[in-house]
Amino acid sequence: MLKSFRSAALLAAALACATPAAAANLKATVSQAFQSMLYLPLYVALDEGLFEKAGIDVTKETAGAPSVALSAVISKSAQFSLHGPEWTAVAASKGAPVNIICNVVNGAAVWIAAAPDFPFKEAKDLKGQTIVAGLMPTTSTSLFLKYLKENGMTKDDVNITQVQIGTEPGPFLAGQAKVAVMYEPGLDQAVAKGMKVLVGFPQHYGAYAFSAISARKDVDPATAQAFVNGLQAALVLMKTDQAKAIAVAKKEFPTLDPAVVEAAVKRMMSEKVYPETADISPDALKVGLDTQIALGNLAAQPDYATFVRRSFIEKAIAGN
Repeated sequence: MLKSFRSAALLAAALACATPAAAANLKATVSQAFQSMLYLPLYVALDEGLFEKAGIDVTKETAGAPSVALSAVISKSAQFSLHGPEWTAVAASKGAPVNIICNVVNGAAVWIAAAPDFPFKEAKDLKGQTIVAGLMPTTSTSLFLKYLKENGMTKDDVNITQVQIGTEPGPFLAGQAKVAVMYEPGLDQAVAKGMKVLVGFPQHYGAYAFSAISARKDVDPATAQAFVNGLQAALVLMKTDQAKAIAVAKKEFPTLDPAVVEAAVKRMMSEKVYPETADISPDALKVGLDTQIALGNLAAQPDYATFVRRSFIEKAIAGN
């Protein structure tokens, strides 16, 4: 009797361990624009097995550019892509059968940093300065140009030195400029060397649809729902267990100083760069796309009701 009981217990344990893998009968590829700390919710979902628990086996690919990632979805070589929603809005305005199915980054994750001795009281103190910024087109530099315009200036009022995205700390820390516009973890790499933060766009602009998951309109509904369920579970986990989110970030970026990784994640969480849920509000989408409209990259706002597939989002939130 005891032997039978032990055998039954072992079988039950084996079945319990096998359940997540067995449940993952759906498969999908997500093409991310870059390997970016902004995309931490995706990495948490992957590394913590949350997609498998949602019943989907997800493969991550890195495209190297937002347009390439979205092209993978349009051509059906990937089911999902991760990048700024403006790329999807532009493609949709030209007839591509794509839209947004959930949120990943809901804050304008860009900061202006400066040397510790740089005097700064208002935006016009930047006039005449050399500014290190990412090579266009990129949202960081686009937002900086928007910031200048909002404060009565143009790009001609500063000297913008454009560099490859992610390399901004190099010339900045080398003293080639006293000011830089950066994403994370570049910002906290600079802060660790004594630089100071002048302006944080997450706080300046509030809710801002910065990066989202795109899919074709004819995406398999069950596959899309399982994917959004996994991401929603990741966002819930990040909110309740910051230490686990930091641990995943350190795993995904092993060549970075762990202290910098931790500082960057904590900053983005405290400034609400990562959303609490997979939802995208109409206001957040409008603010995000208004930047591209102001720069002439997008003609008009898309119809929110058809551009954002809220049914997937609502079911994912209800289930988590």
